[in-house]
Amino acid sequence: MTKKACIFNIQKFSIHDGPGIRTVIFFKGCPLRCYWCSNPESQLRTPEEMWDNQKKKNTVVGEFKTVDEIVAEVMKDEPFYEESGGGVTLSGGEVLYQAEFAIELLKELQKKGIHTACETTGFAKKEIFQEFIKHLDLIFFDVKHYDSKRHRDGTGVPNELILDNLKAALSEHPNVVVRVPIIPFYNDSLEDAKGFAKLFNDMGITSVELLPFHQFGEKKYSYLNRDYKLQDIPQLHTEDLDGFRDVFLSSTIDCKVQ
Repeated sequence: MTKKACIFNIQKFSIHDGPGIRTVIFFKGCPLRCYWCSNPESQLRTPEEMWDNQKKKNTVVGEFKTVDEIVAEVMKDEPFYEESGGGVTLSGGEVLYQAEFAIELLKELQKKGIHTACETTGFAKKEIFQEFIKHLDLIFFDVKHYDSKRHRDGTGVPNELILDNLKAALSEHPNVVVRVPIIPFYNDSLEDAKGFAKLFNDMGITSVELLPFHQFGEKKYSYLNRDYKLQDIPQLHTEDLDGFRDVFLSSTIDCKVQ
C-alpha cells in the first residue's frame, strides 16, 4: 500500500522558513498541546472541519497525500529554488509525528537536488530523530522552556527527550538554528531569560532566535469550537524583548528577534 501523510497546507513562495524562496509542507498532527499554538488545526492527525463564521460554511482541513503527489507539486517551482537558493521546508504540526513518511519525502527531494529544511519541536524517539536529520540541510529547532515541569505545564510533555535530541542535532548536524517562542506569563520574564541562557551555555549554544508571541491564530480556535487561553492578550513586539535579549547577549549568546 502506498504510504500517505495528512497535510493541511502547502504554502508556496515563502521567504521566512529558510534561505531563498521556499515551499513549506505543513504536516497535520502534533504530540504537543502548546496552549498558545497558532495553528490549532494542525494538532489532530486526521482531517477535521473548521466553521468559518464569515463565509458561513465548513472547511475541511487536512488531506492525505503521497510522496509522489507532494514532490510533483514542489517541483513546479524548481526554477524559483534554483534562482534564489531556496528549497522545501517541512513544518506542522510536528513533522516527526509522521516521521516515516517525512523521511521518504526528504530522500526524494534530495535525489532531485532540492535544499531541505524542517521546523521541529524535536519530540520523537532518538533513533527516529537521528535518521530524520540525516536528510536535512537545515534544522530549525524550537525550545519552549528550560524547566521540564514548566515545559509540561505549557505543552503537555516534559522536555528531557527534546533536549537530548537537540544535543544530538548540535553534535551531528552542521546547520541547527535554535529558536525560542516567547509567550506572555509562561517564559517571558528576565528570570526565564537567565534560565534559558544557562541551559544554552551548558549546551554550547552560541546563537538563538527569539520568536515574539503573536495572535495570528486567535480566530481559528472559535472556528474549531475550542477555548483559547490567551484570548485578547496583546502580542509582543521586537522592543518588548530588549531585556530578554540583553540577558542572552551578556551570557555571550548572539540573539536575534524574528
